[in-house]
Amino acid sequence: MEDYAAKMLLKTDAALREYVTGHIQYREAAVLAAFDELRRRGQPAPEEATLRPDLEVAAAAQRTLDDAAEAERQQTSLAADPVAVAAAGPALYSPVTVVLFSILTMVIGGVLMCMNLYRLGKKQATLGLAVFILAYSFLGSALVTWVGLNPIWGAMLLNLSAALIYVLWVWPRYIGTTAFRSRSILVPVVICMLIIWSVQYLLKQQPNLLKQQPKEVQQQFEKMMPR
Repeated sequence: MEDYAAKMLLKTDAALREYVTGHIQYREAAVLAAFDELRRRGQPAPEEATLRPDLEVAAAAQRTLDDAAEAERQQTSLAADPVAVAAAGPALYSPVTVVLFSILTMVIGGVLMCMNLYRLGKKQATLGLAVFILAYSFLGSALVTWVGLNPIWGAMLLNLSAALIYVLWVWPRYIGTTAFRSRSILVPVVICMLIIWSVQYLLKQQPNLLKQQPKEVQQQFEKMMPR
């Protein structure tokens, strides 16, 4: 928006008077600035008392139109620039990140998806997904045990199926095509590393815990444990 006050500082008295006498051909804000500058110079215009009220109303209406036009221009500019749209969107964990962490463990992948939903203000969906994660983990583990499937393969199957549910059903349903910025995966990676190190430390301190697990699980943990 043009700074009429600064512009009027450079005008001569005669030029300022021209804005007053020919006010119909100038923008209302410019005429008001001319009135202010004449008054500042100790030469108030006699017409000011009559013209100012209508000019102020018209200037306010013009500012509203200018603001609306500027907002529309910015919106059009954003729509033409996908990068700018994404930069202006919320910070979410991407579907790729959710899948990668879900393959490691469906619980962490589900937590990342819950964080996405919560950040978008979808609290009911967040709660529903959290309940699903708990129920799916419990029922899935029970099913793997009942079928007699290898625990490692069973966990991989549950994690992979959960990852597909997250990105093929939950994401399209609740996030859809929302433009977003990808959140850093540093924090989830650090948390996963801390969990792994904690489990390893616990098993070292309590070796009987590992001996109580099925033989296949013991073999997998022994491979993970540093020598």
